[in-house]
Amino acid sequence: MSTEPKAGRSRRGLGIAGVAVLCVGVAIVVTGIMAREKGNAELRTWTDEQAIPSVAVTLPDGKVLNATLDLPGRLEAYSRAPIFARVSGYLKSWSADIGARVKAGQVIAEIEAPDLDQQLLQARADLASQQASAKLSEATLNRRKSLIASNFVSMQEIDERTADLSNKKAAVNSGQANVERLEALAGYKKIVVPFDGVVTERNTDVGALISGGAGTGPAMFVISDISKLRVYVNVPQSYAPAIRIGAKAVITLPEYPNRTFPATVEASSQSVDVASGTTRMQLALDNAGGELMPGGYANVKLSLVRDAVPLHIPASALMFNQGGLRVATVGSDERVLFKTVTIARDLGRDIEIGAGLAADDRIIVAPPDGLADGDQVRVVGATKRPKPATASEKQDQKG
Repeated sequence: MSTEPKAGRSRRGLGIAGVAVLCVGVAIVVTGIMAREKGNAELRTWTDEQAIPSVAVTLPDGKVLNATLDLPGRLEAYSRAPIFARVSGYLKSWSADIGARVKAGQVIAEIEAPDLDQQLLQARADLASQQASAKLSEATLNRRKSLIASNFVSMQEIDERTADLSNKKAAVNSGQANVERLEALAGYKKIVVPFDGVVTERNTDVGALISGGAGTGPAMFVISDISKLRVYVNVPQSYAPAIRIGAKAVITLPEYPNRTFPATVEASSQSVDVASGTTRMQLALDNAGGELMPGGYANVKLSLVRDAVPLHIPASALMFNQGGLRVATVGSDERVLFKTVTIARDLGRDIEIGAGLAADDRIIVAPPDGLADGDQVRVVGATKRPKPATASEKQDQKG
């Protein structure tokens, strides 16, 4: 009787052990299946996240990258006078060649005009004749007036003599004016310098035929005042409001590579050239030392004055397609939003934006191809999830 209870207890122990082993096996199988499903889900999530493009973003830079504008300019004399002849004749002599410094009122050439001399002699002779006629007419009138009391002459004759005297005096005045005109014209036989300066051109020589009063062809001489120069520069329309009268500028020239010359904006044409879309501005440049030459090329660096600080973005952020010139931004929901912009200035690596962006817009530095409005992106710099391991990898690690 003692062996049967022992055998029963052994069978129950084996049953309990079997159930325990079965439960452990089921638990292991369920755990493996769940681990595999979890690993597959994490892998799918990681794969989907990797399909989202990663982008680098930046905010528009509000600082002024370059407060100046470099433009080509042209130097001109502050005062320039082409000298043409007023009388016709032949050049008798000249005394100032190119590069000569001359003073106001100095005679630098003389014209020989024999025709004008003869006309002046004739006009003086005509004037003398007219004066004699007027004198005779006046004496005759006075004698006739003395005979009125004796009724020797009539009032009709007195009136006729009076009218004749008036005509003779008018002829004298006309002759006098003609003589003065020819004398003034004869004064132009001497070529006189109008102001202090330098002879920058001489286009005549002794014996050359001079055609007076035409004003065509090259001038005999060109006198330039180079103690002060004008610098002309054509400013693009978009920058004209940022350059004020009185603004300072820096001039550099190829012949003086290591030197700069200060200039001041003096005037603006206040109009835009239709062909070039630019406004011509004039700067004053001191040249008391005479180092700079009119007609030369100069590089002009103008100071810009802006009412608001412009925004700058990297040049790589610009996109141009059928939608125009646009910039890709990232919203708070990490989705792409394209914005149309206008360019104020191209500074090479940086672009100055005229309109279309706000200071808090997140700009995609280098938008990938195929990006469209509403696409979800991942901003570089955010915490990245590591690549999850598969269930088999986990089991290998356990094993």
